Amino acid sequence: MATKKSTLSFERPLTTVDIVIFTVLDEQLQVLLVQRPAGPEEPYPNAWALPGGFVDVDKDDSLEACARRKLLDKTGVRSPYLEQLGSWGGKTRDPRGWSATHAYFALLAADSVKLVQDEAKPAKWHPVAELSPRKRLAFDHSDILQAALERLRNKVEYTSLPAFLLREPFTLPQLQKMYEVVLGRPIDKSGFRTRALAADFLKEDGSLDVGSPRPAMGYRLKDRSAVMYFPRTFSPRS
Repeated sequence: MATKKSTLSFERPLTTVDIVIFTVLDEQLQVLLVQRPAGPEEPYPNAWALPGGFVDVDKDDSLEACARRKLLDKTGVRSPYLEQLGSWGGKTRDPRGWSATHAYFALLAADSVKLVQDEAKPAKWHPVAELSPRKRLAFDHSDILQAALERLRNKVEYTSLPAFLLREPFTLPQLQKMYEVVLGRPIDKSGFRTRALAADFLKEDGSLDVGSPRPAMGYRLKDRSAVMYFPRTFSPRS
């Protein structure tokens, strides 16, 4: 005998997932934004927003599954690093009704991404430094982006996160540059090299031709599914 589904006595809120996708292009930390469709019935027409969308109960077994699906749809790649950021909700954040969104942030190597363009929602990388507080994004996405930036920059001080912004293999100077771009400040070179190698999260991958007279050692992460935590933060360049 089939079990009868219970009927809910309350209205369900709209449920979405939004993703803050970071990369480094032109030596700048950048975030991927999509332009909202035009039209009188569209909320925030033509405004820029974070990529994301509604949870599909037939396709998504979890919030993370939805985030990974949306990420793949927009960038064509599966991020090696995806972290849940938090949840935002309320009756005024979306004019279509009471809504809750669950935000994630992802780190991608720029040369691994080929944006999947949609005429209705064109996508474009935007330098984070050019997104002033007065340039509001659709919905509450400015708040979500700011929270993601704070989380990323705080964690970069004591983790191996910037390595996920590089295609492997990479050199130590290239890795240091990722740290400096995200943190927005220079790092002591000798101290960085000592700390990075002592942390034991890298493995050698042979010599790389970097255009200098001497080849440089290339490295890969020992475990791309985990983040290494350091006991101390990196010192600024003196």
